[in-house]
Amino acid sequence: MGISALITFDGPARTAHLLFAALTLACSACALLGVGYTLLAATLIGRFFGRSSAQPDSFPPVTIVKPLHGNEWALHGNLSSFCQQDYPGVVQFLFGVHDSADPALKVLDDLRRAHPDADITVIADTRLHGPNRKMSNILNMLPHARHDVLVFADSDVGVEPTYLRNVIGELQKPGVGLVTCAYRGAPDPGFWPRLSAKATNYQFLPGVVTGLALGLARPCFGQTIAMRRDTLEKIGGFAPFVHHLAEDHAIGEAVRMTGEKVVIPPFTVSHACVETSAAKLIAHELRWSRTIRRVDPVGHFGSVLMHPVAFSMLGVVLSGGARWAWAFVAAALCARMALKCLSDRALKQAPRGLWLLPAWDVVAFAIFVASFFSSRVIWRGFSFNVDGDGLLSPVQDE
Repeated sequence: MGISALITFDGPARTAHLLFAALTLACSACALLGVGYTLLAATLIGRFFGRSSAQPDSFPPVTIVKPLHGNEWALHGNLSSFCQQDYPGVVQFLFGVHDSADPALKVLDDLRRAHPDADITVIADTRLHGPNRKMSNILNMLPHARHDVLVFADSDVGVEPTYLRNVIGELQKPGVGLVTCAYRGAPDPGFWPRLSAKATNYQFLPGVVTGLALGLARPCFGQTIAMRRDTLEKIGGFAPFVHHLAEDHAIGEAVRMTGEKVVIPPFTVSHACVETSAAKLIAHELRWSRTIRRVDPVGHFGSVLMHPVAFSMLGVVLSGGARWAWAFVAAALCARMALKCLSDRALKQAPRGLWLLPAWDVVAFAIFVASFFSSRVIWRGFSFNVDGDGLLSPVQDE
């Protein structure tokens, strides 16, 4: 009886021990691979942004199309940056809102006073063509675009004076149908926007650069989509994208299907990080993570290597605090610090907030795990489900 009880106890205990050992080994392996990935990304990001941008051989008239929604903290500064371009060609600025009482219109009044020579057109149109309100806004504006070179840019984007010149230079390269831009985080005041900027600068951006270098990424970002009107007509206009959550990704794929190239020049635009609370930050990042899981499931799963700090910490817990497991934590932290320093140098920004990086790494891993448990997202206060093609469907009230 005693032997039987011992055997009964020994079997589950041994199984549990083996399971913990296997999990510890798996977490340590992921941490080690993640360290290698992080160091590779740190090297590649400097090379990518160390190249020179193409310069245009002519300066065609351009319409800059900017859908607006609400008054963000840095909205006036971001819009002003587009009005301060070192571009000798004619530029039309086309702004659109859904609501004639939108507070962004007050900012546009201030913008007109600050830039009286700018050719500014404002459209207020309530029509919705699908669940993607941004695309509906753009569709309402497009009939008022006067020029054949179109640059679409989100409202939360800020740019350098050479932005338009460099984008048009890239668009004039042979075979190029669309130019898009990678972006860096520019936080509003406060702790949570600073944490959001860490997500952009030291997780998203290195992932983009590494994916491009390895031929694993096919990105297109709404922060900039520049194309000629004939390319827009080839893809059927923007009406086919009013049901997409990641409409920018879908537009890029549609342009590639025509045989034209989508290129990313070696500079960034700034993206305002406006999340003022933990709930808003997590909701934003979770929406982004679930969207990527839907449109690029393989790439999303592969992004597990972006989390060496979290995996190394799990290794410590599962190993009972073994000394060798702490060495993985140290290696992961050093790799992430190296990535931050080299990214800051490549982006020409001051190295600050180093202590926030490990804090974000833990939060980012939790969001990555949570992204697998639902396809529901919240966007501008509305709840949607996202299907396998990245299409939106409103969540019905229960």
